[in-house]
Amino acid sequence: MNTTDFHYNFNTFFDELALQRQHAGRTEHLPFHSRIGEGMIRRFVPRFDMEVVISDYRLHRDRAISLPSGTAMVELSYCLQGTRRTHLAGTWHETASDSCTLQFVNDVDARFEMNGDEDYVMLGIGIPVPTFHHFMEEGNGRRSISFEQILGGGAFRMFQETIEPSASVIVKQIIQSANTANTRNLELECKVLELLSLAFRSFLFEGRVESSKLSRTDVERIKQARDIMLENMSEPPSLIELSRMIGMNDYKLKVGFKEMYGTTVFAYLRGKRLEKACLLLQQGDVNVNEASCAVGYSNPSYFAEAFREKYGINPGELARRY
Repeated sequence: MNTTDFHYNFNTFFDELALQRQHAGRTEHLPFHSRIGEGMIRRFVPRFDMEVVISDYRLHRDRAISLPSGTAMVELSYCLQGTRRTHLAGTWHETASDSCTLQFVNDVDARFEMNGDEDYVMLGIGIPVPTFHHFMEEGNGRRSISFEQILGGGAFRMFQETIEPSASVIVKQIIQSANTANTRNLELECKVLELLSLAFRSFLFEGRVESSKLSRTDVERIKQARDIMLENMSEPPSLIELSRMIGMNDYKLKVGFKEMYGTTVFAYLRGKRLEKACLLLQQGDVNVNEASCAVGYSNPSYFAEAFREKYGINPGELARRY
């Protein structure tokens, strides 16, 4: 398989939106024609087997796009604004604001429906199947996860969750760097690889319970609990409140969460809070107190102690570096 064929999927999408592209697989900016909408799609190809698409536009009217089967690929997308519906393999899927979606697409026609007079801000990352398999190889040269295994004989599979705090910061960094003319492919590729690593870990490795007594419904509810905790990081619900919100008793939630994620609910939340705080400080836009409050720590001293325990450095020292 030619690993550059997957660019065809993006080219077809751009062509259906009447975007005047000049290349089949190179970095370029694609503004919308004034009769169709406002804004643009910025396409980046930091390496031959990686496509990065930053969308920031508004259509004048509702629009539906039908795309024929393309080349098999893996796509990771982050929706920051807007709602888009996609019909794949006989099922409608909705991508809404603040959602992260990982898709495995083989031989399937697609239909996209987008609303007029709605702002769309998205980041999409595409890689071909051989590159995905390369990323899945382990230190001993083996590979326990494959594209075909994930599809399970089907033509399409989607994973979706709320954008994680650490991913949210990286997505914003990529979008900001895209506005800088001197951003190098190396810098863009490094951040994209961070996002792919976070997504693969979250969707494909964390929460794998092959020999679990948890039902599929239980697994989905526990994932929902995780999303609720991340969405309400600064003021999280109690375990009892959380269990009521997902329709599961607190004991089962506590035991099931630890089975899926290897730690307790609040230990998981604590790690994600510190992770987001670390990235906020690395961005250099906030001070220690602001980072502490942003992730739900009301006591800066306790935050500093927890941060130092996790990262081996005082948050103030890290802030000064950036």
